Amino acid sequence: NILTLLRLTFGILPLQIPFYKEKEDDIKLPEESKGEMHQAEKAKEKDKMEKKVVHRKLFPDSHLFKRWGADLTEEQQTTAQDLFTKYGYNVYLSDRLPLDRPIPDTRYPSCKEKKYPHDLPTLSVILIFMNEAMSIILRAITSIINRTPSHLLKEIVLVDDYSSNEDLKGYLDEQIKNYNAKHPGLLKIVRHQKREGLTQARISGWEASTADVVAILDAHIEVNVGWAEPILSRIKEDRTVIISPVFDNVRFDDFELLEYAVSADGFDWALWCLYEPLPKEWYALKDETAPVRSPSIMGILAAHRVFLGEIGVLDGGMHIYGGENVELGLRVWQCGGQIEVLPCARVAHLERAHKPYLLDLSIAMRRNALRVAEVWMDDYKYMIYFAWNLPIENPGIDYGDVSSRKELRKKLNCKSFDWYIKNVYPNLIPLTTVVGYGTVSTNICIDQGPVPGNTPIMYGCHAYSPQVLKTSYLTNAVDRCLTDPGTGDLPFIEQCNEAVKKGLNMHWDFKQVGEFPCPYISMACFILKEPKMLYTHEDKFSYGEAPAVGFAHAIQGAKLMSLGTADTPHLMDQDLDTSNSILSSTLPTSHPASLATTRILTIMHWDQAILSSRSLAVELLVRREKSGLMSVQYKVI
Repeated sequence: NILTLLRLTFGILPLQIPFYKEKEDDIKLPEESKGEMHQAEKAKEKDKMEKKVVHRKLFPDSHLFKRWGADLTEEQQTTAQDLFTKYGYNVYLSDRLPLDRPIPDTRYPSCKEKKYPHDLPTLSVILIFMNEAMSIILRAITSIINRTPSHLLKEIVLVDDYSSNEDLKGYLDEQIKNYNAKHPGLLKIVRHQKREGLTQARISGWEASTADVVAILDAHIEVNVGWAEPILSRIKEDRTVIISPVFDNVRFDDFELLEYAVSADGFDWALWCLYEPLPKEWYALKDETAPVRSPSIMGILAAHRVFLGEIGVLDGGMHIYGGENVELGLRVWQCGGQIEVLPCARVAHLERAHKPYLLDLSIAMRRNALRVAEVWMDDYKYMIYFAWNLPIENPGIDYGDVSSRKELRKKLNCKSFDWYIKNVYPNLIPLTTVVGYGTVSTNICIDQGPVPGNTPIMYGCHAYSPQVLKTSYLTNAVDRCLTDPGTGDLPFIEQCNEAVKKGLNMHWDFKQVGEFPCPYISMACFILKEPKMLYTHEDKFSYGEAPAVGFAHAIQGAKLMSLGTADTPHLMDQDLDTSNSILSSTLPTSHPASLATTRILTIMHWDQAILSSRSLAVELLVRREKSGLMSVQYKVI
């Protein structure tokens, strides 16, 4: 073949081909051709070598590289990690994915067969962003254009909440011009002149919109096929319905789409969002395309533009992040509207590994929660103070002027929060039996060791899971509890509902004791006691097995100790007097007997600068039960 090629190319006459394979050196080639072949061979060898190279992992602890990036060079890893730190998701990968990439259609099969009227209301899509990656924004825009019927999509309104990224200025304007060249007048942008926060950005988008219906979305989304028609059809039927699509998860590292189950939206007493199971009434319909009645709504929503204005849009007094969606949900239900989740409307939402713009979400969330409580929750507002462990009088947090929102509630003739609890969200159990709560302040808490694993460790308090210990349960949540196996082994962390099933000892006293033999160290103890009932007697509560005030007997047991903030506790023998005991949890009469000797979990902290210690931080929530007994909840904070 080589000889034939040479003859055709250079006019070389055919040679007699021997029966053996000639060496390359025996074949006379023009110097130019030899050079080209040599370069091709070198390229092949280079490719083989690169495939064999195993690059050193520069960031083995980074969440970015747990599932992705094994083939990246060290330089590429550094670039990807820097972008991940800045944005909270994999911009390196996003910049290399097509803007019009296909995503799985996660709708129910019956949704795909459903037909909608042609003459549906028009739609304005609002995209909110602040220092978002350019490729993320452009992919969101592209998905909306490609997956929304053009006769329904009136406009896409971008709201920039004072971004500092340079590419979100001139370059983004150029991209908008390019889109508008193909789709005249489709895109517009609103730019804040100062940072005003998520809620005000959404309000700005609503003010700039002109279509019949507004869909207020984050800019880090991809809408799925057929997402708009169910929303527009339902709002055409009833303009007072606020709609939430079903969210799917775009993973922050590899951008794989994970399908999420259809569920209702809810919240806890701290106003953190959570998913609720589908109501029985929905299952009774036997129609998986039917709207789901929902107590609350997440951040992404669609509404009739005029109706949303009539009920006050959003509370512009909210700061930065958190609580604004719960406030809207309460206002909608209490003031004559309703909230629904539509199973046939799916939106893929990119969930960040961290929020670079707000390292501690609880600061703004706590303030906003108090604002919601003061306007919409009536006497139930104290539940919010309990959840955030704040004094009811003078909490020390300025939640702003709420007079205009109270006037709005009065003007709209809204229902009470008690009506909302009873008719809309009965799963939200009021803490009406609370008679006292408070905090023992410190910086060291019980936490969970490396995952997977169930070893309790000492760690800095951060008020998030798994630093939660409870002695009673109102739902089947998968909280993690500190348990004593009853065998003399070390305590370990177990899912609370599983601990109950296994009959593990999980009821603990909080105990503050005096000086340790070393005069510069004191300690705090959790004590697992023999089963005792905590009961009331003449409006006082005490320990014991009969109506008598208090009890006193020496407790001797094994002490679990730790020096440092991340050491595994170990056991020591220690005598302990009960005279300084503060509170005990209620133990059910059926609770299995614990060890003959009491188990004492002692936490010690060694401060390298000053030889001192700090007690365990525990939120104490005392409940008066219908039976007259007292029960206690502990939350390590």
